[in-house]
Amino acid sequence: MRKRRWLMVWGTLAIFSCLVWTVAAAGQGKNPRKIFMITDMEGVDGIFDSDLQCIPYKSPRWEESHKLLAEEVNAAVEGLKQACATDVVVWDGHDGSQTLSVLDIQPPARLLTGEPVSPTLELDRSYDAVIFIGQHAMAGSEKAILSHSYSSLGIQNIWVNGKPTGEIGARTMLAGTFGVPVIMLSGDTAACRELHELVPLAECAEVKSGVSRTAGFMLPHSVACALIREKARRALAKVGEIKPYTIPGPVEVRVEFTPRGTQSFRSREGVEQINARTWAFRGKDILDAWLKYSSF
Repeated sequence: MRKRRWLMVWGTLAIFSCLVWTVAAAGQGKNPRKIFMITDMEGVDGIFDSDLQCIPYKSPRWEESHKLLAEEVNAAVEGLKQACATDVVVWDGHDGSQTLSVLDIQPPARLLTGEPVSPTLELDRSYDAVIFIGQHAMAGSEKAILSHSYSSLGIQNIWVNGKPTGEIGARTMLAGTFGVPVIMLSGDTAACRELHELVPLAECAEVKSGVSRTAGFMLPHSVACALIREKARRALAKVGEIKPYTIPGPVEVRVEFTPRGTQSFRSREGVEQINARTWAFRGKDILDAWLKYSSF
């Protein structure tokens, strides 16, 4: 009873502080806090096997996986709301946007789903911050559960200016081109480490720790959601302290495909074939170089 009463008081104070912040921000001509959430499935607590859990409507444990992700998303939304977020766009980023439904998400979130979206994921300067939920580490990461870079079947490695890069790095750089910081991630130990190498002040909800690519220690689901909620709240509360991650140009994006995934690109300015499986894409900045290769 005492704990419930404390939670009610804390919730009331949080709502009141958000109202005060919103009124003050409006008086100063500031926009409400708007957050872009990138979701994936391989970094969700309890997920360790793609065939068993991650293929939409085909994996034997798909419905369970879908529920785990949806509840992690809503935990993050709740934490952001406690820190005065007024608009949260949730991008369904797993396997062609076949994962989340409008039945899953809670206000003030909106769902971005379906294909195609813009090559920059509809991200722009109107956002205050980006967070990752259910994010996995890049291909080749040590003890990283279900690690890969965009396609486990098609891509061996990606480098940006010679530095190994995965989805975390590429999308953190994308956000940086719009002046938007990445402030939080949920995933395994390796994914958290990957973000902290770029954004040391970002909050990370470490919901599992890998012992191999397909095994690891997992938190109880309720504990993982509570951790995500708190990390999201903390992250947005200190959003002004976290700077956008940017890299100076020019930029080279080099992609090594797997034998199975080898592609051919039209040779043109800024596009060069290095060997049978590797191509280089060069541009004045990360946006220019990356979009010669693919969408983010």
